[in-house]
Formats: sequence, C-alpha cells, structure tokens
Amino acid sequence: MPRLRQVPKAEAAPEALAAYQRLFGDRDPVAEPGTATGTPGNWWTVFALVPDILVHAQDGFALLASRRRTLTPFQRELALVRTGYLGASQFVYSQHCKAARAAGIPEEKLAAIPAWQTADIFDPSERAILAYTDELVLQDGRVHDATFAALRRALPDEAILELSYAVGTYRLHATICRALRLEYDDIEERIVEVPAPGQSGAIDVMGQIARQ
Repeated sequence: MPRLRQVPKAEAAPEALAAYQRLFGDRDPVAEPGTATGTPGNWWTVFALVPDILVHAQDGFALLASRRRTLTPFQRELALVRTGYLGASQFVYSQHCKAARAAGIPEEKLAAIPAWQTADIFDPSERAILAYTDELVLQDGRVHDATFAALRRALPDEAILELSYAVGTYRLHATICRALRLEYDDIEERIVEVPAPGQSGAIDVMGQIARQ
C-alpha cells in the first residue's frame, strides 16, 4: 500500500476528478483500482492529496509530449526508459517501455537499454543520449566534456535542454514513487538482516571467516 492516504472519488477536488474520469471512468479508483496499463493507479489517488501539485505534474507530462518539442518521442523515450532503470523505479521503467514502443523504438533496442554500453545496436546519436542520461542521473549532472561534445553532434541546443528537463523530471518521479511506494514501486525494503538459525543476535562473523 502507498505510504500516504489515497483520495477517494467522493473527496476529490475538481482537478483530480477530471483525471479520475479520464483514467478510471465512473469507478472510484480507491475502491476499484486499476488502469488500462495494469497499474494500481495510486499515483493519481495520492497526488490528488494536493490538487495543484497533481495539475503541475500533469502539465509537465503534456509539456514533454507537446508537438512543439524539438526532441523526438523516440529520443525522449530512449532516455526515459534508461532513467527509470537507473533510478530503480519499476513503475517509470515499465510505463516508459510501453511508451518507447509507441514511439517506434524496436524491441531489440528496448531490451538492450539496461546494458547499452556493451550493445552494438545503437547508433552514435543514441549512444550519446544514453551516455548523457547516465551522467545526469548517476553523476547528478556532472557531465564530462567529451560526453557533452558527442551529444552536441547528435542534437541541437533546444533538444538538449528538452532532454535535460525530461530526464530531470522523471528522475524526480522515480524518486517520489520509490519513497511513497506508489504503483509498481510498492516494494518492502529488501536489505534486512536474515537471522542465523538457532543463534543469538551477536556472532563474531569476522572471527569465523578470517583466515588464521
């Protein structure tokens, strides 16, 4: 379950009701969850707690998908699938795999994104986009001059700004989804102590494993 309260249809603000109707029809998405892509839909019901944040997020999605963009949907989704993977967000990764197919990314390239560095299927412009995405996410924007030079050979300045904004936006959403346990990121902490059978809580593990 999400870590925050979900807003049922009867309590939803008008801004949230419009989203509920678009995604869930006449259902109350708290009582009857589920979206067309198979997700629970609780991203929407939790973001509905603060309607103007919900509106801001939706407006951001529309901005990134606008026909005014110089960055193509193919280029955008290549980066966003990688962003979801790097951000360890099952939700962002899974949803943007679907969007990537709609944007024309073939299955063999989609399957190769997690280990793109060792794949020979990407052209130089695609590799530049993936490398830039890696450094935006993994190095918090500390992008090497060589990476940026490759990106500038692939994209005009306008598209680079759009790409940077798109990756930054979805890095934010990946982080929020994991923190609040939304959608497919509703996962219990897996790094926990596993008790030793029949032993007390204190064992000199290093003494046992050290070579004497």
